[in-house]
Amino acid sequence: MKQTKIAIIGAGGLTGKELTKLIAHHPGFELVHVTSNQVDGKHIREVFPDLSHLPDLKFQKHDAPVPKDAGVVLATPNEVSLDKAPQFLKEGRKVIDLSGTFRLHNQTKFEKAYQFPHTEFGLMDQVVFGLPELFREKLKNANFVSNPGCYATSAILPIALLGNLRKDIQGPVIVDAKSGVSGAGGRTEEIKFAYTNVYENFRAYKILTHQHEPEMEEYGFIGTEEKEILFTPHLLPIYRGILATIYISFPKGMDPKQVEENFQVAAAKEPFVRLYQTPEEVEIRKVQNTNFLDLGFRIKGNTLVIVSALDNLVKGAAGQALQNLNLMYGYPETEGLVTL
Repeated sequence: MKQTKIAIIGAGGLTGKELTKLIAHHPGFELVHVTSNQVDGKHIREVFPDLSHLPDLKFQKHDAPVPKDAGVVLATPNEVSLDKAPQFLKEGRKVIDLSGTFRLHNQTKFEKAYQFPHTEFGLMDQVVFGLPELFREKLKNANFVSNPGCYATSAILPIALLGNLRKDIQGPVIVDAKSGVSGAGGRTEEIKFAYTNVYENFRAYKILTHQHEPEMEEYGFIGTEEKEILFTPHLLPIYRGILATIYISFPKGMDPKQVEENFQVAAAKEPFVRLYQTPEEVEIRKVQNTNFLDLGFRIKGNTLVIVSALDNLVKGAAGQALQNLNLMYGYPETEGLVTL
């Protein structure tokens, strides 16, 4: 069986490491190139001694030539992706970008959220948002995919899977989410994410200013009128996982059977969506190290409360990227993801 070559730019980070592990265990993909400016020259097994089945590769710098015919995954900071994605697309490669650089179609909103000018906005006509549950058919023919954010996925999917019920939503929708440090900025050695500041502590951050808020607004309401979302993220004293509580108001009382039916249809056809009978059953520990998004709901009067959970490094990043790679290259969508 001929394998598809894959290069990971920025493989030394947390998401890059997770994707390295997934690709190394995938029967259809061959990891042929990994980069990290921080560990340039070191063998991949030296950097990731806890992972098995790793290829015989050494890390190179981001600017090193990428092997011919290799698809590229960018697990890089936003500004690096802005520089690298156009280069790889010009070379005729398939590209998945895990940063937030190519997610938003409103340039003003992007530059306000990410705080730097977007100099390649013309590429937004080519990009497909990498949420398979919403854009599966487009992803099968895509050459350029923007992987969703982790917090964003935890909110977009539950809202979008409401289907036609979304047209009656009264904004704003309130998203209250908690993440482990690997999804909340722990990719750097900033003191606020250090163990001593996280352990036995709990706090909110980027209140109403988080870059995933406009992403939730754009994609949660695809096909219907966009509603305002008010998003507050919190930092949990754990390593991985996100739990989101989503509060949605309607003009009148909702029929729980309608909501349940919509979610049941999604759970029946989507391999990585699981519906629980009660929201209390949704827990971070049930999704850690998996590509699942779990959800449950309850209705009181005209208010719908949805609780969702996912692993920010898997369904929120690397696992979703592999799901997208499978679709882009014609492999079964669940390949390499159902037995993590």
